[in-house]
Amino acid sequence: MKNTKPYNEFGDFLKEIFPYKVQKISINAGFTCPNRDGLKGFGGCTYCNNQTFSPEYCHTEKSVTVQLEEGIRFFSRKYPDMKYLAYFQAYTNTYDETEILIRKYEEALSYPGVEGIIIGTRPDCMPDTLLEYFAKLSTRKFVMIEYGVESTLDKTLLHINRGHTYSESEETIRRTAGMGIYTGVHLILGLPGESREEILHHADILSALPITTLKLHQLQLIRNTRMAKEYAEHPNLFHLYTVDEYIELVIDFIERLNPSIVVERFVSQSPKELLIAPDWGLKNFEFTAKVNKRIAERNTWQGRLISTIS
Repeated sequence: MKNTKPYNEFGDFLKEIFPYKVQKISINAGFTCPNRDGLKGFGGCTYCNNQTFSPEYCHTEKSVTVQLEEGIRFFSRKYPDMKYLAYFQAYTNTYDETEILIRKYEEALSYPGVEGIIIGTRPDCMPDTLLEYFAKLSTRKFVMIEYGVESTLDKTLLHINRGHTYSESEETIRRTAGMGIYTGVHLILGLPGESREEILHHADILSALPITTLKLHQLQLIRNTRMAKEYAEHPNLFHLYTVDEYIELVIDFIERLNPSIVVERFVSQSPKELLIAPDWGLKNFEFTAKVNKRIAERNTWQGRLISTIS
């Protein structure tokens, strides 16, 4: 590997692009999803409660500008010279009329110190007209589109009420990357009904795609979700990983992952008051330290098994 580190880190990726510190500021722009409003279904994904990833300043009654102002005020106390990326995170941030979407993106980009945008969305909600806008924008600002793929198995996508197929994910990822746009993917490890080998095979499949970054996180059962109800009724369908089990899983996963893909994170943290299980009591950086320690013990690295699997 050209990279001397055991895996391709997101922080190093940003350092190659920006000559200064950058911080993501999450924004809730008040959008919904096609599997919530009836276009493709109702109720949203079975695991989803958007309170789990919206900071306190992200309330829909606040404008994009106000959310950026409050988020930047928090970080600028410690790093006055820091720059920012506006992260449209909650729900599907390409699901509205194009004019409305672009107006909100440009509002964010016009805020002082904002150097680019990251758009969290679904692979079935990226029209060509909007992709053309992002391609043009990427010539003057940092642009990343982050797609919630969640699984490469259609049986799982149906089970969790995603409302799209894996082939739609692959087609949209290729279309986005083909226009020169940084392309991120989000994947949940441990969804109900998936065996360990099926989970690891996601790495084989994603490795063949033109992906820039990958976010992994453990399945979490969140209060007031349909998946929490499903777990209460059919716990046999679930395997909730212990910390040590999950550490081994993610290391096995990255051993099969294309080393060019930037690994942005391994886990996600949900508010304790919303989390049912698994409750590991670890912050993200603490979990990452454990992963790094175990990688060293195993003397392994990202992509180590690719040639063997091929």
